[in-house]
Amino acid sequence: MAALEEKTAATDFWNDQDTAQAVLKELNSKKTKLQEWENAFQQLEDLHLMLEMAEEEQDESAIRDVDAESRALLKKAKELELKGLLSEEEDEKNAILTIHPGAGGTESQDWAQMLMRMYLRWAERHNFKTEIMDLQPGEEAGIKSVTIEIKGPYAYGFLKSEVGVHRLVRISPFDAGGRRHTSFASVFVLPEMDEDVEIEINPNDLRIDTFRASGAGGQHVNRTDSAVRITHIPTGIVVTCQSERSQHKNKANAMKILKARLYQRKLEEERAKRQKLEESKSDIAWGNQIRSYVFHPYNLVKDHRTGHETGDIQRVMDGEIDDFIYAYLLKRPELEKSKAAN
Repeated sequence: MAALEEKTAATDFWNDQDTAQAVLKELNSKKTKLQEWENAFQQLEDLHLMLEMAEEEQDESAIRDVDAESRALLKKAKELELKGLLSEEEDEKNAILTIHPGAGGTESQDWAQMLMRMYLRWAERHNFKTEIMDLQPGEEAGIKSVTIEIKGPYAYGFLKSEVGVHRLVRISPFDAGGRRHTSFASVFVLPEMDEDVEIEINPNDLRIDTFRASGAGGQHVNRTDSAVRITHIPTGIVVTCQSERSQHKNKANAMKILKARLYQRKLEEERAKRQKLEESKSDIAWGNQIRSYVFHPYNLVKDHRTGHETGDIQRVMDGEIDDFIYAYLLKRPELEKSKAAN
């Protein structure tokens, strides 16, 4: 902070507007982080004082209040520790999350929709803003795919732990015989690219197609070519958006996703830590799952990377997945080291 503040005091600081804005943005980010820690330490000191007074006066009600506030502070401390683990440049960014069902038709499509609800509820619990950028409903139930923009501090850093195949075991509501089924769906997450990050896209490298949006929506959806599909020819990346009535808005959203995917590709090439973007996706099938959600014959959610598990499956499906994210981020350095060795 001191080094950045010294830069802002220079007489020529505003000569380069873009650089000046970037410095101020980084400075404000660091000030926010420091303020969060200072607030937490102040709260800790206040709780020590409250506890001493409550014990001296043998005030059981006050002691219970201290207990409740200390639990809340512990949760806050875990959140701060999580942010401390998110040190990569893109971790603070908004996230673009995509869900695709695996083989299995209606079963997997319904599971993909359940995961969509889980992540929307998670975002709601964190007061993050969400926008469904593209949604393709299934014929009978569920979804064929969905792309969601999740806006909030460290949204990408948290959600990158969710990338992979998610497996469901349950008694199928679509099976008249009441048999147990196993379904799969894949989750993929990208960091949203900042407006000030330059990603050059040659218009000649794009093929832009328009078509009629699918699914419910009335006359407009059936009669207007508002949906947009953009193909980036050099990389083969294809992006589709059809959530808006306006073709212009769908094109803008599709370009936003395309830029994010190209940005992610660029980061991966620069770091040379993993394969290219499309090659990093696992097959949506048995043996590649990162997490299992078992509804029958018992209730259990287990992350196969960290070993973290819980029997309270309903809380997880209601968006309470922070413990899984926390466990992954703590173990991530070890997991990456093991992956590199293999």
